[in-house]
Amino acid sequence: MWKTVLRRVLLMIPQLFILSIIVFALGQAMPGDPFTGLITPQTKPEAIEALREKAGLNNPIPVQYKDWMVRILRDGNFGQSYTYKMPVSTLVGNRVANTLWLSLLTVILIYLIAIPLGINAGRYQDSAFDKGVVIYNFISYAIPSFILGLIFLLVFGYKLHWFPTGGSVDLGFKKGTFDYAMNKLYHMILPAITGAVLGTTGTIQYLRNEVIDAKTQDYVKTARSKGVPTDKVYSHHIFRNSFLPIAAFLGFTITGLLSGSVFIETIFSYPGMGELFISSINSRDYAVMNTLVLLYGFLTLLGSLLSDIIMTIVDPRIRIE
Repeated sequence: MWKTVLRRVLLMIPQLFILSIIVFALGQAMPGDPFTGLITPQTKPEAIEALREKAGLNNPIPVQYKDWMVRILRDGNFGQSYTYKMPVSTLVGNRVANTLWLSLLTVILIYLIAIPLGINAGRYQDSAFDKGVVIYNFISYAIPSFILGLIFLLVFGYKLHWFPTGGSVDLGFKKGTFDYAMNKLYHMILPAITGAVLGTTGTIQYLRNEVIDAKTQDYVKTARSKGVPTDKVYSHHIFRNSFLPIAAFLGFTITGLLSGSVFIETIFSYPGMGELFISSINSRDYAVMNTLVLLYGFLTLLGSLLSDIIMTIVDPRIRIE
């Protein structure tokens, strides 16, 4: 298996290289540049042009791409953020931790909500509980993330004042203390609940369908004929087999949340990678934007590999090729 994993990792290199070309070309095709926002009636065109020349933005696009890749491969330098006036690696590194913790909390909430709902909906098929879960699934699937985020922000943030409406930690808390950690968790709860509500749909539906199918399988009938209690049939037989499709998507779920919290982080003004990505697009901060897209591409490829590895752990009969 490890030879296959190594081969898959090596295949990521040309895939990321192709992605870097596409990302760089699309970034250059956007109107404006990082210095466009500096133009005012008092700004001299010569000053802006000098900044563009110094940044190498007047060079041909292939030359700019070559210089960018040389800096990355030789020095690990992803460039300088024109907006934040700091190295991109430092800027992204400061945001990764926030997104990582938010994603981890969201994943935990997704499975705490989805597993009992999916299993019991399948177990009590066509009951009032099952119909309620189906309705919940339809609503959570249909509602856009930014709409649900705005509703939660308005109701629980501005109306009820149960949760903060922005940021990742309040001022006055010393980093490394217990109060600091609890305050960061407090700021993550509402964005994480929003992401969890939106992320449970697929898991609930898969589990419900798998449980319904499993109830008619021969191994379940055999277990029941031997007098195995119903609760044990569901916990030891049906759930174990029904969880396999969910395990297949676990890697995608984790890495997808790391790269896909753009709307949620923006709505809740949560300083993570998603919020940084939107701001970099708005300000034409090419270096930050290109680095984040490459990171998202890497996370997507990593998610595919993690899902395959998790499947082999959950079901040893499966081997990745």
